[in-house]
Amino acid sequence: MTLVRNTRSVPARWTLGDDPFSAIDRLFQDLGGSVGNRDDANYPMDLFENDDELVIELAVPGVKADDLDISVEGRQLSIRASLPAIPEDEQRRYWLQAIPRGALTRTVRLPANVDVDGVQASVHDGMLMLRMAKVAEAKVRKIEITNS
Repeated sequence: MTLVRNTRSVPARWTLGDDPFSAIDRLFQDLGGSVGNRDDANYPMDLFENDDELVIELAVPGVKADDLDISVEGRQLSIRASLPAIPEDEQRRYWLQAIPRGALTRTVRLPANVDVDGVQASVHDGMLMLRMAKVAEAKVRKIEITNS
């Protein structure tokens, strides 16, 4: 048996590197498909509560307030944004393209009912912050116990 060295080179963006899952995802993207919901990975989000409100912090780098559309229906929160597209340029030959472009859509089922009229939204330094006041029946209430 004769061993022959393979002299074909593999494009750098197809190498596994440190994260084989990202490499597989890039491969599917190159083939025109996708794996899972990429918005979740590209736009990290925190959802937490205190006694009076639910709070969402969502990373939206490069997105302006005018580009966001936020709606609440029942316990369903939807966030949509338009991200700037990359201008066509034949001189660009990407080795890595990880900045998300196009449309962002995040839908979250809220853990409690909120006062739709009391939702406050702000964007600062690439972070969207939503503060949603809980409705009275959703607030935690301490029940006093009397001795009988």
